[in-house]
Amino acid sequence: MLLVCRFAPTDPSDFRARVEKALELLTAAPGCLGGEAGRAVDDPARWVLTVRFASVDAYRRALSPFAVREHVVPLLSEALADEPATYETLFGAVAGVVAEHASLRAGD
Repeated sequence: MLLVCRFAPTDPSDFRARVEKALELLTAAPGCLGGEAGRAVDDPARWVLTVRFASVDAYRRALSPFAVREHVVPLLSEALADEPATYETLFGAVAGVVAEHASLRAGD
């Protein structure tokens, strides 16, 4: 499962510290497979936070600790809201070999 949040922060220096803390807390959670944050090359005022989880349950559990609710949830609430933020991985590739993953959605 992927968490993808886009941001247009008003205070980039504060945002950098907050997104670093979010990555620290989320990637320490069981079932988190890693995460990244970066700026748009064409518009450095735009940022993206991407975190990968082994399952929807792992994602939900990662959001429940107090420190995450204190530091991460407020940050996520500032994400640009014009598109979904959570995605399921249906295809993955390593070294040119593509593998299809089963949908996490019931009935798919």
